[in-house]
Amino acid sequence: MDLAAEENKRRADRWIKGIKVGEGTFANVYKGTEKVTGRQVAIKKIKIGEMKDGLDMTALREVKFLQELRHPNIIELCDVFSVKQNINLVLEFLDTDLEAIIRDKDLIIQQADVKSWMLMTLRGLEYLHRNGVLHRDLKPNNLLISADGLTKIADFGLAREFGDPGQRMTCQVITRWYRPPELLWGSRHYSSSVDMWSVGTICVELVWRAPFLPGETDLDQLKRTFEMMGTPTDDEWPGHKELPDYHPTAMHPKQPWWTIIAPLGAEGVECVREMLKYDPKARLTAEQALQHRFFSVLPRPTAPRLLPKPKAELRPRALAPDEFTGKPRVENGNSMKRKAESPAVEPSDGKRVARRLFV
Repeated sequence: MDLAAEENKRRADRWIKGIKVGEGTFANVYKGTEKVTGRQVAIKKIKIGEMKDGLDMTALREVKFLQELRHPNIIELCDVFSVKQNINLVLEFLDTDLEAIIRDKDLIIQQADVKSWMLMTLRGLEYLHRNGVLHRDLKPNNLLISADGLTKIADFGLAREFGDPGQRMTCQVITRWYRPPELLWGSRHYSSSVDMWSVGTICVELVWRAPFLPGETDLDQLKRTFEMMGTPTDDEWPGHKELPDYHPTAMHPKQPWWTIIAPLGAEGVECVREMLKYDPKARLTAEQALQHRFFSVLPRPTAPRLLPKPKAELRPRALAPDEFTGKPRVENGNSMKRKAESPAVEPSDGKRVARRLFV
């Protein structure tokens, strides 16, 4: 056995792999335990051997970023090792997420709670952006929550370094409901503002307790956005008609959509509206958002340990549709709902099913 194989075996022997708690096309997730300390972890097994068309680079990026990033509001990578053709990521175990909170209607969410979740998300995001990293897949079920209430950004499979103004990147990133209009119109040159749009939509969802802009296709996503927020004009978004996939759309008048987040108060409404500006250059940065008066006026953000958390065990999330074809994926012969969508009808058999983590 060579030295690399010995090292991988030593690392693998440190952990006890338990029950499977999540399954996806290219990864399975298991609940695990550290042998010496008994600490709970999540072991994400990435099936490199089944990947095609460069998806292995996605896995390598996730490892790279998680190895380099250290922040209280970013999930911790405890270890990484390979077994056969699989890469295993050992991550801190986080037992719930922001999506579970949104869809648990037994929980009462106060203004101070929303402020706290947004503050922690923005702190983690500001750290990423300051270090030249775009997340490119912010959504409620990628914002995981620890036992002591800390919100942590997870799932770095679509993360990417940025900084060069001439850098070309794919526009097929960010789950559609949280994807900004410039990506829907094919922008290949973008920066941290795409993540900020996602944060804005998540904040609206926390207040409304339902997705803000749940489009079924890219065209439908644009249509829903413009129906809600008005069709962009040249004055408010200079140059948008020059985007690669721009096409004229019906003119919709501006609606006072921000009334749905009125519970956040005038400062909160202003902050979210600044995140959801059409012109990417005009959106708040994470650093600017953290300095916004929304986070300094009363009520103060709820202490993380006092934030509401679901009591029931979480149910598995459905697989996301193929973003390139717009068709839902099929599992066991059945069409599955979007990953970002809460099931319309909960299963009635009373079985307690573990959720899908990090996939």
